[in-house]
This record gives sequence, C-alpha cells and structure tokens, in this order.
Amino acid sequence: MHDRRPALVILDVMLPQVDGLAVLDAIRRDGETPVVMLSARGTTDDRIAGLAGGADDYVAKPFSPAELILRVSRVLERAQRQDPDEPTLRLGDLELDPARHSATVAGRMVELTATEFRLMAAIVAAEGRVLTRARLLDLVYGALEDEVLDRTVDVHVGRLREKLGDTATGSRYVVTVRGVGYRAGTGGEAPR
Repeated sequence: MHDRRPALVILDVMLPQVDGLAVLDAIRRDGETPVVMLSARGTTDDRIAGLAGGADDYVAKPFSPAELILRVSRVLERAQRQDPDEPTLRLGDLELDPARHSATVAGRMVELTATEFRLMAAIVAAEGRVLTRARLLDLVYGALEDEVLDRTVDVHVGRLREKLGDTATGSRYVVTVRGVGYRAGTGGEAPR
C-alpha cells in the first residue's frame, strides 16, 4: 500500500516505456483512485478499451485545456459525492455502502471503480424499474452525458457482471431488458 494516494490520475495511453492501459490495470488492482485517460487514439474502440479497463473518463487529443479541466472536475465531483446519511443499498447478498464506497457480495469485498459503483447503486436504487441507457448515463455522468458513448453503459455492466460473478444470461444483479436498458435482478440464485 502507498502512504499517499492521489485524488485523481490523468494517464496518457501512449507512455514511452509502458502501455498506459497496463498502468491503469495496476491502479485498479491497487484501489479506486479516479482515472482520466488521455490519448491521441480516439476511435470508438480505443475509448471503449480505456473505459472497459476502468477509466472514469477518456479524453481524445487534441482537446482544449478547458475541456480537460471540466472533465477532471466532474470526475472528482462524482468520486467525492458522498452523503454520510445515505443508506446502504441491498440486493440479495450484494451490499453497497455509499458512505464508505464499499461493495460486498456475501461478505466478500468487491473492488468497484467510482463509475461502476454509481452505476450499480443507480440500478439497485431503482428497485426493479427498468433504466434506459440514456437515464443511466445521466445518473452516472450528469452534465457530461452527451460526451459519453451510449455503449459505455454496456461496457461497465459487463465489468460489473464479471466482478459480481454474473453472466449476461444468468445475472442475479443486473438484468438486460432487450431494446430498453437494464434493471436490478432479484439478488437470489441466477436463472438457468
């Protein structure tokens, strides 16, 4: 463990001696520090790879300093937005504690990025109501939702399922409603 942790990391994908995605992976294994990726590679596939790797945002070069400042501010705002009175959310054996930004499944800690945590919390808080991708983008990304790809939600849901031990066809926690969006599962045994 490190003695001091940064509030946020701005990470370039194309570092001189190591791949930025490998650095991102190491950051994610070490904790929940928010990460904004920068890259000259700005295709949809590149952005999806960065977000799927756990980045909280992805900014393609060239960009304006004002845009980067806004995106960093928004990521920090989301990461630090905690209401100490916000109740723990439960779905079967899944518990999300917003005040501690902790997630557990059957008592086992699950490391979620800030974005994954907000996404799962929004789905659980909807209490079975279907949330469209657009609504989830609004809840998770707020004012920057227009800048984020619709496919980003699918990538984060995939990562959530992997971390929570679910599959797309047998999810206890996040159920796909084809052509509409996502809703919370029952939290019980996965359907067969």
